[in-house]
Amino acid sequence: MTERTIEMVAHTTGLIKTGRRHHAANEDQLILSELNRVDVVDNLDPSHENAATFGAVRETCPKCLHTHLRLVLRQHTVRVAHLFCVSCASCFDASYANGMPALSI
Repeated sequence: MTERTIEMVAHTTGLIKTGRRHHAANEDQLILSELNRVDVVDNLDPSHENAATFGAVRETCPKCLHTHLRLVLRQHTVRVAHLFCVSCASCFDASYANGMPALSI
């Protein structure tokens, strides 16, 4: 995966910070849906250590309610780009209110 690809995904998921604070409009809010970890990651490691993450996003885990999710892009052992909670080891897909996927390029 190229650095440009990561930057594009980071920009669409709100990871790139501008010099000013921005409150997300309703259309920028992500709708999270839980994914089955077995369907997302090959050779599942309980700690998810076999998958590299690319930083925390503004969304918090809907199960833990306090942990910021981390972005995990497709890679050797990861079949689907997703958001991951390090506290409860849950995986989530993200889409915008209009139904467009937030994690696809």
